[in-house]
Amino acid sequence: MIVSPTGLAGLALIALGMVCTPGPNMIYLLSRSILQGRLAGAISLAGVVLGLLCYMLASAIGLTALMLAVPLAYEAVKLAGAGYLLWMAWNSVRPGAGSPLRPRRDLKPDRPRKLFAMGALTALLNPKIAIFYVSLLPQFIAPERGHVLAQSVVLGATQVAISFSVNLLIVLAAGGISAWFATRPTWLQVQRWVMGSLLAGFAVRLAFDKRPV
Repeated sequence: MIVSPTGLAGLALIALGMVCTPGPNMIYLLSRSILQGRLAGAISLAGVVLGLLCYMLASAIGLTALMLAVPLAYEAVKLAGAGYLLWMAWNSVRPGAGSPLRPRRDLKPDRPRKLFAMGALTALLNPKIAIFYVSLLPQFIAPERGHVLAQSVVLGATQVAISFSVNLLIVLAAGGISAWFATRPTWLQVQRWVMGSLLAGFAVRLAFDKRPV
């Protein structure tokens, strides 16, 4: 196997934790799905996936060159990635923090082409995705296993698949999710603290993980 099962599982858990935390992609898809229906949400999601694929391919090529030139390069960005996860954890639990399960309702209906374009733009301008590929993904690449480009693609594709799956569920169940949480504010707090705790745990693991190179 190109990527170690442990590394793949670790990245999958982080990708799941990140996609389940408040962010532009989730808020936009949830809002669009409630405002215009599931089809509009699905079209927007297709644009988001395109943006993620652009990040994945660009980072795979760039990380390949970086890892070949500087085998220990991932060490230089590991602490930055852990720090970003801690920042996300804090923003999940800080007083007054919002929840993606309270979507915007002031959006105007858009045509399919604009829905797709806005979905892609939302993903491309999402700093959470950029930092994921620049700071977090490199440490799951093991140069000693060879095929650095292939490892980058496999890991990136895993993140894209997880993001697509979770966001598709959000699109399909947007109305029900929003209505359920609207009448249960306590669960909004639980959701924030669970995600914050998971991200903090991931940050500690990443900060102290020592991977031989």
